[in-house]
Amino acid sequence: MLMLQKTIKKTTSVKGVSLHSGKIATIELIPASVGTGIVFLCNGKQIKATWDNVVDTSMATTLGDGVLKIATVEHLLSAVAGLEISNLFVSVDGPEIPIMDGSAASFIYMIQEAGIRSQGVPRKTIRIKSKIEVKEDGRWAAFVPCSHKRITYAISFGHPKIGFQKLSLRVSRQKYIKEISRARTFGFLRDMEYLKANNLALGGSLDNAIVLDDYRIMNEDGLRYPDEFVRHKMLDAVGDVSLAGVDVIGHYVAYKSGHTLNNRLLKKLFSTEKSWEWASVPEHEKIKVIGNAAEAI
Repeated sequence: MLMLQKTIKKTTSVKGVSLHSGKIATIELIPASVGTGIVFLCNGKQIKATWDNVVDTSMATTLGDGVLKIATVEHLLSAVAGLEISNLFVSVDGPEIPIMDGSAASFIYMIQEAGIRSQGVPRKTIRIKSKIEVKEDGRWAAFVPCSHKRITYAISFGHPKIGFQKLSLRVSRQKYIKEISRARTFGFLRDMEYLKANNLALGGSLDNAIVLDDYRIMNEDGLRYPDEFVRHKMLDAVGDVSLAGVDVIGHYVAYKSGHTLNNRLLKKLFSTEKSWEWASVPEHEKIKVIGNAAEAI
């Protein structure tokens, strides 16, 4: 089925605490025209949400242009991709997207309240033709050919409440909302204490993360899914992979991957042209490849 470009029907906004800075930030989602893509606005500047604008992946996915940086974009981008939004302006009044409840649920609600509008033009889509893989220290991520969009993720932690978890889902809007969007980020109490002592994760709390001590989950309400940990990693991956700037028809498979490997995977994908092909391109656009990035002119 041919996928059409979409945007939201009206502007909507929300504010919340930022995970790392601990400061309150406001974001505004604004409808955008066909072919715009996902573009962040801050201090009068624009940064397009593409893999080649990623400048840091150490604690979260951060976009930048050499001067301006916008951090912790992955949960919002995950919601946008999960709801199949193609064109959107995201105005933010600070250097970091608010963490909300640690999942994509608040952003899903925002977008659904604003409404989604089809723009009647096909989405730019690529199809994986051959396997592309990146590895590092026993972790790996790959794209393999598949007739549809699928994600398979596995994690392994030496903690009694996590252990080994693996999940495979065919990606659709309904599946994303039900099976992925509510999964929260997680962290270990010993790590959070260290991070806060070094002025990181200053906004982190039991309200926006699953926190584990050495033996148990500290959140009184427990988990939203029995395997919420691997589902959150899938949520992150959906956001990171959306930085391809096009729909990717294929199977994303990963073991203990993260923001860094996800970005390396996209870099390798677009530097290996024989590994993919155009599956759908708007007829009114002429496509060329400049460097490693596919662009419309």
